[in-house]
Amino acid sequence: MSLDTAGPGAPAGGRPGPAPEPDDQVVARVEATVTAYLQRRRAEAEQVHPAFAGAADVLADFVRAGGKRLRPTFAWWGWRGAGGDPHGPDAEPALSAVSALELIQACALVHDDLIDASDTRRGRPTVHVEFTDRHRRAGLAGPSARYGDAVAILLGDLALAWADDMLAEAGLGGAAWSRARPVWSAMRTEMLGGQFLDSWCQAGAGDDPARTGGPGGAIEAALRVCRFKTAAYTVERPLHLGAALAGADPDLVAAYRRFGADIGVAFQLRDDLLGVFGDPGVTGKPAGDDLREGKRTVLVELALDAARRTGRASEHAVLTDALGDPLLDAGGVDRAREALHALGAVDEVERRIARLTESGLAALTAAQVAPPAGTRLVELAHTATRRSS
Repeated sequence: MSLDTAGPGAPAGGRPGPAPEPDDQVVARVEATVTAYLQRRRAEAEQVHPAFAGAADVLADFVRAGGKRLRPTFAWWGWRGAGGDPHGPDAEPALSAVSALELIQACALVHDDLIDASDTRRGRPTVHVEFTDRHRRAGLAGPSARYGDAVAILLGDLALAWADDMLAEAGLGGAAWSRARPVWSAMRTEMLGGQFLDSWCQAGAGDDPARTGGPGGAIEAALRVCRFKTAAYTVERPLHLGAALAGADPDLVAAYRRFGADIGVAFQLRDDLLGVFGDPGVTGKPAGDDLREGKRTVLVELALDAARRTGRASEHAVLTDALGDPLLDAGGVDRAREALHALGAVDEVERRIARLTESGLAALTAAQVAPPAGTRLVELAHTATRRSS
């Protein structure tokens, strides 16, 4: 076992390892890199029209406002764990490449908020709400909400286009670019496919055994959403991207992907719990918003399945009445929470998070990870799966 479990900067054998840079330093470098890139691209937007530059400013503010920068941080330590030298000539291109993941995240969030009709993100108005309000205040022609939706679609697309550009302009060598490009392409397809599956399940398609493969298929469908909408582009592919940039061998790539898939799904399961039980002052979103949006999460599907199997009609009715009710009040949220607890779904999700975290860490521990990346990746795994926001 070569994972550096003897503490930061020390490999398993106890010999001194490279002094690790703190994760907050990595985050600061990512933020500086993204900010500089967005400022440069704003100048191009200004040439189109000042109004477009103003819209790009909203996108830039959205990117900079909060967020844990988990995706580029996972990718950076994936690169380091595959032998990337933070002091070598490839460090800055690698940092630029992994920083582009923040723009992928911006695209996903802007579009996801629109699809879910969410009013707030990180305690601030979502992009479509912001431009709906601007349209209304300015007294512009046409429906304000339609304008807000259109701008959000375009800014999400702009974030995706600029993410691609940022990767292409990172200064990667030919071999690194050839290795990274297919990982990036797969990640984008998986992210968008996962978003489609989320909408598909929310529309009720996951309830049909003919579509999901039989009884219990709705739970598996919800897990597939976790896998592709969140895990793939949050942990698994960022690690894979870092490994590809460094030229990792297939065994390390396989270990990273197993670790990333398990930790990424656990991350989303934690998000499912926070979407119902989270503190709005910490999460930045109203309590119970997942219920109002009708999200068919693993948490919800486990509860509905338990209610059907055990004949708990009252709890089943509480949940189905709550799901997709945009006017669901605090009392309705509390009743849904009680049903989720009573049906054992909350405890089961916690058990699944624990099992996935354990299996993911086991895959990482068995791999040949260059120090101090192993220690950092373990810490990031715990951050992702135990968070409160």
